[in-house]
Amino acid sequence: MSSPFDLTGRVAVVTGANTGLGQAIAIALAQAGADIAAVGRSAPVETLAAVQAAGRRGVWIEADLEIAAGLEAVVAAAVAKLGQIDILVNNAGTIRRSDALDFSEADWDEVIGVNLKTPFFLAQAAARRWAADRRGGKIINIASMLSFQGGVRVASYTASKSGLLGITRLLANEWAARGINVNAIAPGYFATRNTAALRADEARNAAILARIPAARWGEPSDLGGAAVFLAAPASDYVHGAVLPVDGGWLAR
Repeated sequence: MSSPFDLTGRVAVVTGANTGLGQAIAIALAQAGADIAAVGRSAPVETLAAVQAAGRRGVWIEADLEIAAGLEAVVAAAVAKLGQIDILVNNAGTIRRSDALDFSEADWDEVIGVNLKTPFFLAQAAARRWAADRRGGKIINIASMLSFQGGVRVASYTASKSGLLGITRLLANEWAARGINVNAIAPGYFATRNTAALRADEARNAAILARIPAARWGEPSDLGGAAVFLAAPASDYVHGAVLPVDGGWLAR
């Protein structure tokens, strides 16, 4: 009997896989057996090398994820290059920091576009393909602690991640009967490029660590197990769920 966590023969599309959380997720899925289509503006050289070292196929699909138009072409390219698509990980994201009194419309629109609009329409493109082929698939959206909390100085990021959790549940309601699982992972405070400013702020860094029961920032590799679970047959009856990977932040 094969493992319920085995992804052999599956193809995963992962956005923003060139660094950080997306890179770690892509590598974990490859190590579980999946071939990887990494989507983004820059070539994910290190990620694809790790995917190939795991014995899996890896390709780069160049796309500007700030623009929702053309996302069906991303899905089509993944199918053309790797034969199919079974898993979609909406990981790519961006953040802008400013007091709410000063927050600009441009920073609002850019973050909402990348973090919320593009994941919705990329999920739509994947689901349309699965519906046409009369088969199911797995969608994993990368939410945030700010899907649950307000945060400070990140108005558009908080709005986008709160919206992404809502969209995860809506799509699960609409697509579960089609065999399409839509779930989310909510990372806590991870050591990535997006949190560099927080970690560099001595007072904020200390306050964050004081709240985390695990007493450390997360490492990107800490997300791998959650991603494999939500991509694998082990989660076939899991719909509309959000899995916090936060070192216990929400429990405190």
